[in-house]
Amino acid sequence: MYSQKYLSDILVRLAHHSTALEGNTISLPETVVIILESSLPGSHKSIREFYEIDNHKQAFRLLLDALDDQAPLSLSLILSLHAALTDRLQADSGHFKSTDNAIIGATFQTAPPGQVPYLVQQWVDNTSHRLANAHSEADILHILADSHIHFERIHPFSDGNGRTGRLLLLFLSMRDLPAPVIISKEDRGAYIEALADQDVQALAALMAEKLQEEKARRQTFA
Repeated sequence: MYSQKYLSDILVRLAHHSTALEGNTISLPETVVIILESSLPGSHKSIREFYEIDNHKQAFRLLLDALDDQAPLSLSLILSLHAALTDRLQADSGHFKSTDNAIIGATFQTAPPGQVPYLVQQWVDNTSHRLANAHSEADILHILADSHIHFERIHPFSDGNGRTGRLLLLFLSMRDLPAPVIISKEDRGAYIEALADQDVQALAALMAEKLQEEKARRQTFA
């Protein structure tokens, strides 16, 4: 389905942009060194920033295995991806939050810890049902935008919600669309605004733009 070179390209860009969206300062060339050469660039970057990048390797392998096995979207997959992404970074890696949390600057409250398992299962069931009944690429993009906003509003983990949500977006787009959807750090303003405003149309439009770019990029690795 995807060439190995293109898969490596997806991984490098996902790791760089998804972490950069949250303030990681490791550059794209440095990310290439970490991901493809398994070494730490000779820079002043923190070990935490290195792990944020490096952990995407094991998370991406889990994602590809799930795609190869045609595994459904599930609670266990979400927890496994979070565990991989936050390995060596937080004590509750792979577990839902146990205390209340908040999104800086948000005007809404995230889900209470006691409701998280039920709400995430509901999110899984709803997203899966809607995607199974989608009739067009535009329908799929609208569903992915809506589900991504809802996942971030639940905010099921103490940390790592954005990285996990974007990895789930990648999983579903690689499964159901002609190319993956990767939000870049250059899109941060529009992306954060769409999430904050719960603007499904704006986020779907951004995703449609990224999808078209990715279709063209994929051809260069054919």
